[in-house]
Amino acid sequence: MGGPALEIHAAAPKCRASPFFFRHFQEQHTDMSDQPQSASSPEEVEAAMAANAADELSRLQAELAELKAKSADLADQYLRAKAEAENARRRADDEVAKARKFGIEGFAESLLPVCDSLDAALAIESATAEQLREGSDATLRQLLSALERNKVVVVNPEPGTKFDPHQHQAISVVPSAQEANTIVGVLQKGYLIFDRVLRPALVTVAAPK
Repeated sequence: MGGPALEIHAAAPKCRASPFFFRHFQEQHTDMSDQPQSASSPEEVEAAMAANAADELSRLQAELAELKAKSADLADQYLRAKAEAENARRRADDEVAKARKFGIEGFAESLLPVCDSLDAALAIESATAEQLREGSDATLRQLLSALERNKVVVVNPEPGTKFDPHQHQAISVVPSAQEANTIVGVLQKGYLIFDRVLRPALVTVAAPK
């Protein structure tokens, strides 16, 4: 019972690599060493980023210069168009002012012969009734001609003409053998200017039977 304790030493097994494992490791190591190195150094990465940034900056600067040129061209076109519109407006205003001032010039000029005829008639001190009549007829013809040249047309409907409320104004309705609602007589002539009623003709109209 008191004898020395038995010491058991477990001998560690010796590992020896087999020739097959060594060859496999060598092949793998050789394959990896033959592959190209894809990783770049920090300096190379920084240089590539700087080059890309410079290219992008150059492109943006070129685009900015192009946009500035287009903007300047559009601004110039706008100023030119604005100036042309302003000049056109001024010319139109001048034409309107001249038309208001001298629009009646042609009509007044056409009436001058009528004034001359009246002056000549009044200058005759011992004119006969027949002469006055002839002078008045001639003056009236001149006046009507001047009106027609200025697009002023007389409205003088014949008896029996259908009553037109757009050109005629009925003063009274009278018994007549004519068809109802036709003109019996004209009390005062009317006038049109460019197909617009300047003054309606005053007429009497046949009453319904």
